[in-house]
This record gives sequence, structure tokens and C-alpha cells, in this order.
Amino acid sequence: MIDFIPAPASLPSGQRIYAIGDVHGCLDRLAAVHEQIAEDLTTRPVDISVLVHLGDYVDRGLDSAQVVDWLSGGAPVPVTQIVNLMGNHEDMMLQALPGTDKEAINTWLANGGADSLLSWEITRRVPPTEWATLIPTEHQTFLRELKTSFRYGGYLFVHAGIRPGVPLNRQERHDMLWIREPFLSWTHSHDVIVVHGHTPRHEPDVRSNRIGIDTGAVMGGVLTCLVLEEDRLGFIRG
Repeated sequence: MIDFIPAPASLPSGQRIYAIGDVHGCLDRLAAVHEQIAEDLTTRPVDISVLVHLGDYVDRGLDSAQVVDWLSGGAPVPVTQIVNLMGNHEDMMLQALPGTDKEAINTWLANGGADSLLSWEITRRVPPTEWATLIPTEHQTFLRELKTSFRYGGYLFVHAGIRPGVPLNRQERHDMLWIREPFLSWTHSHDVIVVHGHTPRHEPDVRSNRIGIDTGAVMGGVLTCLVLEEDRLGFIRG
């Protein structure tokens, strides 16, 4: 049973969005949330349903490869549409994978990349120039084709946030993947409600201009799924 509260934006009747925060290699939590979404759709059918993953599928957790495999296969959820967004950790991984940029390699390894490599059964003894040859092509294609943002109704979905005061069509990719301030403390309107992850909190952070749903699944917290429908919102947790 989902407890709903008023939402800061709205969707047309008969439409629903499920948005999942930072997964970070926690396949068991992701599968549990997907199962609850499927159950919700069975008990509360809707004409149009969209599932949005907000990025950071890899690093820090034990099952990065398994999460990517799960999502690249389509994710077993009976929704109308699935949208997979890129997070800053996918961005770091893709920059490091060629194995020729020492700074990119060290940055990724320092932020959980070693855990991801192990999930693909790549040990630290393997030279970086060989990493890309040991990760399935379909996994790399999935990561490269991730979207940066997704707009639906009165909501904009991005991994980290947006640059306040900059028109939506002029937002920079780096900000949407990495920004924290001044986005987090901005109190004025963005003309849309921004749904984001990236910055972990113990509980979802619902503001008048944004909704943060990274609740630290890999750090002992839970994996949060935001449910949006009509003029209300609720949460599923795994």
C-alpha cells in the first residue's frame, strides 16, 4: 500500500511514473523494487506507465555487472516505457574504460570502480588497456546509450540536478551528471520539478522545486522509488 501526499506538479489522469534512485550495484534491492512496481500495476492498473532509472547503476556495490545486465535486458517490469538515465559513475567508468587516461582511471578506481571491475571478474592484475575487452559489448553499448535527461509532464528527470537560472535547453551535460550546489539550496522555480538522485539523504527530499530520491541503498539505506500520478506522490522502498 502506497501512502500518497500532494505533489508539487501533476500528470494527466491515467498516467503514472515510477522513478528509481541510485542503485550502485545493489541488484537485490533493485529486483525487489521492480517486483513491487509490478504488483502495484497489477492491483492498480493504469493506461500509461513509465519507469525511469536515475543513473549510478555501477560502483561501490557488489553487483554492478549484474545490475547492468538486468537493465540492458529490458528489466522485467510490465510498464509502457523504460527510460535509463546516465549517472556520474557511468560517466567515470566510460572515461576510464579505454585504459589510456591515467587520471580517468584513478578517479574511477577511487570512487568504487574496483568493485565494478570485480563484478565483471576483472582483477587489479589486469592492465587497464584490457578492461574494455573483458566487459560484454552489450553492457558497454547500454552504458554509452544512456540518456542525460527526460522530461514528462511537469517533471524533469536527471541524475544530479540542473544549473539554476539557465534555460532547460541550455543545460550542460556535466551539471546534469555532477551538480550539487547551487542546485540543492536553490529555492526558486526551475519551471519544472526536477527529480534527481546523486546526493544521498536518509529520506526522500521533497521540495517545492525538486525531489531528491537517493537514499543511500549501498550505504545501509534503502533503494527508493518515487511514484507520481495526477497531483500526488508516494514511495516504494526496497
